[in-house]
Amino acid sequence: MLLGVGAATGGLSLARGNPALAAPTDVTTFAVDPPTIASCATWGARTPGSLSVISSNPDKILIHHTAGANSTDYSQAHAYALARSIQNSHMDGNGWSDSGQHFTISRGGYIMEGRHHSLSRLQAGSGMVVGAHCPGQNDKAIGIENEGTYTSATPPAALYDRLVQLCAYICDQYGIAPTRIYGHRDYYATACPGNVLYGMLPQLRADVADALDGGSTPPAFSTIIDNATPGRFTASENWLTSSYSSERYGADYRYANPAAVSDVAYFKADIPAEGNYRIDAWYPGIAGYNTATPYLILAKSGMQTVVVDQSTGGGTWRSLGTFTLTAGDKNVVGVSRWSGASGYVIADAIRITRV
Repeated sequence: MLLGVGAATGGLSLARGNPALAAPTDVTTFAVDPPTIASCATWGARTPGSLSVISSNPDKILIHHTAGANSTDYSQAHAYALARSIQNSHMDGNGWSDSGQHFTISRGGYIMEGRHHSLSRLQAGSGMVVGAHCPGQNDKAIGIENEGTYTSATPPAALYDRLVQLCAYICDQYGIAPTRIYGHRDYYATACPGNVLYGMLPQLRADVADALDGGSTPPAFSTIIDNATPGRFTASENWLTSSYSSERYGADYRYANPAAVSDVAYFKADIPAEGNYRIDAWYPGIAGYNTATPYLILAKSGMQTVVVDQSTGGGTWRSLGTFTLTAGDKNVVGVSRWSGASGYVIADAIRITRV
């Protein structure tokens, strides 16, 4: 959610001493294929008011969320309507001269120019238009709005993949290090871009770095399934809900007592094609949680079991390994209660990435 040049700069909250806010470092750039970006003219923008284009280049990227509905309309028409709605709100509601952000990404994965001249300056790799997305950073940072609210929900894979591509292109064009990708909250007292999306920034930086190293697009498929993702997680009533641990992914996680019963919590994913996929698990690691939690992987070769000590190593993605998966929309990963150890077994979130 954007707070622009009209907001009180006294509310600016810099995380002093935060190593993530380090000074820029030299970065070797590579040729990155530009993603498809719809210009203001393409999505039907209004004529803006007075804008300031400066010769200095941005030195960072700030990630925002729109704090609006998590729409299930993934069409181009919806994306363009979203861009027009944001511009109308910023111009008519906030009294700004144009959309505050430089770029917008819809939940369907459409990238759009936000403020006029943002795209032409990016393509030239020289100069920028002053934005209105974060006080104190509008002439230093490229602002990217991501459609939706990500306080507890996870961004769709289509949105995340385009975010990686756009950030990689911006970094390549302006010589910005991927470590200089931040959240709005790093520079202003706000919840934006939501706890979930903010928690994904370390992975975003890594994925952008990979894209720069390879000079190509990120993996063709990557998805995150949280225990709260609608239609993607199933569990019996024996699996209770908790938000006790701050190491959780998203708003909460599921837990159950171990028992010698067939009572599996399943994460469902739509695998686009047969291939090799890396599977990672996220869980809160707390002393007293189960030290031998069985994760079940429905691989091409049959059910594979990976036992994880959930009493430690939580609050981050932990690799379960790489498996050959077949195509289809189905349960791919399960967490079983059938453990010989004591302590709650946890089902929180799963990430599946084609490799």
